[in-house]
Amino acid sequence: MADHSHGSPDSAGTVAKPGQGGVQKFQDPGLPPHRPRLADTDPRAEKRAERQVGVLFLVSVLGTLLFFFGYFFIPLDQTIGTLRLQNLLLGLGTAFSMLGIGVGIVHWAKTLMPDHEIAEDRHEIRPEADRADAEKIVGDILEESGIKRRPLIRNTLLGAGILAIFPAIAIFRDLGPLPGDVLRHTMWDEGVRLTRDPSGTPIKASDVTIGSAFHVIPEGLNESEHKLEEKAKAVVLLMRLNPESLNPSPGREDWGYDGIVAYSKICTHVGCPVALYEQQTHHLLCPCHQSTFDLTQECKVIFGPAARPLPQLPISVDEEGYLVATSDFQEPVGPSYWERG
Repeated sequence: MADHSHGSPDSAGTVAKPGQGGVQKFQDPGLPPHRPRLADTDPRAEKRAERQVGVLFLVSVLGTLLFFFGYFFIPLDQTIGTLRLQNLLLGLGTAFSMLGIGVGIVHWAKTLMPDHEIAEDRHEIRPEADRADAEKIVGDILEESGIKRRPLIRNTLLGAGILAIFPAIAIFRDLGPLPGDVLRHTMWDEGVRLTRDPSGTPIKASDVTIGSAFHVIPEGLNESEHKLEEKAKAVVLLMRLNPESLNPSPGREDWGYDGIVAYSKICTHVGCPVALYEQQTHHLLCPCHQSTFDLTQECKVIFGPAARPLPQLPISVDEEGYLVATSDFQEPVGPSYWERG
């Protein structure tokens, strides 16, 4: 009867495998012979590889310095040219910083670190010796990496690694105020006129006809020291409807003027500009992710991923008939964030 059992090792260390003529035994081939690299046999090649790794780590250092230069020394004069230059330097600096470290470590491992294969027998777990074993493993790693006897690699790696942390800190710092309430307030305040974007021309109530839509900024924004930051929070859409079409909630009956209402242009999903107004349905649409807001229901979300209505800016008219804000927004504009209630 034929033997259909799986192969198994015998006492001599061979592997038994069924075959047509009976059981065949294969000797364990062991590990393949080690093929030394050029850096293993030629001291000049070893030194050259060490210098190459050091240069790659220095590239990382220069990339980080380039990031710092773009971040701290490019004057933001609110023009597209300087913004593009800063973004270019930040991107290139970050790329070279990360690439230098990554490629340097890979080149170090492939040319200088030991590459011979080893096999270790399993041993019983000895809790009392775990710490000593861990210390030995760490020591072996440091010894095999050669970091102790290669000061050029060690010093350039430390410099590149330490400097690479700071761009991340700078970027995280820009994610929001810690602490502070900068995101909660805009340039809008009582008596601030509504003006056309981007000219800054004040808008009279008589200029706004039913069905029209104006892109609005607060008066004085163009002269602000931080124009782009303030505009990102304060931009508004201004529309006029038949007053009978509006359904203000209690306490908000006087937030508009004769059917004229103003809402934040910043989508409450991820902050894209809500730039499309459909006159017939009175819907505002964010073209990025299709969030749709109903103007007749205080910009309630009727479609899309946005979770909150657009904040409304309370408005009125001054003695000259110009539209003015009566206060700032009553809630933070834009998407949700960690401090928003």
